[in-house]
Amino acid sequence: MCTKVAVVTGANKGIGFGIVRGLCRRFDGVVYLTSRNEKLGKNAVDDLKREGFHPKYHQLDITVPRSVKAFRDYLKEKYFGIDILVNNAGITMSYSPVPMSVKAEKTIFVNYFSFLSTCNILFPLLRHGARVINLSSSWGHLSRIPNKKLAERFQDPNLTVSDLSELMSQYVIAVKHGNYSDWGNSAYVVSKVGVTALTRIHQRMLNDRDINVNAVNPGCVKTDMTSHEGFMSIDEGAEAPLFLALDAPDNIKGEYVWYDKRVVDWSGDIPQ
Repeated sequence: MCTKVAVVTGANKGIGFGIVRGLCRRFDGVVYLTSRNEKLGKNAVDDLKREGFHPKYHQLDITVPRSVKAFRDYLKEKYFGIDILVNNAGITMSYSPVPMSVKAEKTIFVNYFSFLSTCNILFPLLRHGARVINLSSSWGHLSRIPNKKLAERFQDPNLTVSDLSELMSQYVIAVKHGNYSDWGNSAYVVSKVGVTALTRIHQRMLNDRDINVNAVNPGCVKTDMTSHEGFMSIDEGAEAPLFLALDAPDNIKGEYVWYDKRVVDWSGDIPQ
């Protein structure tokens, strides 16, 4: 019998760390804490070991395809597959003083294109019945895109990965030209709308493999990303991702899930 495997990206701190802790408590298999910075990742593993948990560690930088491929090859040789994949790694530059053009290019590169590349590399390892959880945000709600016609393109039921990637590239170009009012004022918003849209596309692509792919807004969590101004602990922020990984009914597929575990309408009003 194959050992079950769970992987969490960007997990040396914040919500990712909380998700690893929760998986270590309940998941019947091995849990991989991964991080871009090897020293910080191993320190995080040591912290969890002092709590009595036993995650494993592997270096993983989602922005470097050779790093993702090395991890894929390692998992393929050692375990033959993945049962839970939590795509948590990402950035925000909302408080950065750099020009908007820099924010847009870097944020979309990490949060969308590197996320997409990581999925492309790791998805062939997903086993029958695997679950993929993509960390989106309340800022990933489609209503954050002010232009209605543009928003409609994101929710087109026939939208392809190529179509979506073109939209992401168009946004970066629009910002560079200083003409991006249709998109709103936040590169982070656009990147997380992209994550949620890609979730829906990937679910369609993986339906015949009995794999669940969902996006989740974990809530406003006290992390470096929120300058520790959130109202939830990292363990509270991990609850909805863990629900999707371990407890959600099999019919929750391609959905956008709120921090209180509600399936919400991605294109309707922002939930309260």
